[in-house]
Amino acid sequence: QVQLVQSGGGSVQPGGSLRLSCAASGDTDNIDCMGWFRQAPGKQREGIASIYRSGWATVYADSVKGRFTIDQNDAKNIVYLQMNSLKPEDTAMYYCAVDTRGRGCPRLDDYDHWGQGTQVTVSS
Repeated sequence: QVQLVQSGGGSVQPGGSLRLSCAASGDTDNIDCMGWFRQAPGKQREGIASIYRSGWATVYADSVKGRFTIDQNDAKNIVYLQMNSLKPEDTAMYYCAVDTRGRGCPRLDDYDHWGQGTQVTVSS
């Protein structure tokens, strides 16, 4: 099993920046894919960024492309989401996730381990 602990998040004005972190522990050798998702009230969960743990390839949802950056530390057990030029429509609960089943990466769906979530609010 893999445990994920998120940190970061909070409130920011439009145009501001935030950085989310997600630390993985446990059976991390089997992690293939790491990603970030978000869910706003009344909306479906949306995959927004993914990184291939071994090869560093990334993919982004159109809604965040050019503003958000997914990255990992050298030990590949922490995944980050740098969020710049934040908009009110970015307000949501943000979740990190990893997948250990080797189903291909990067991708924006179908993960098997999830973080606890952290709230991001963008408002003036």
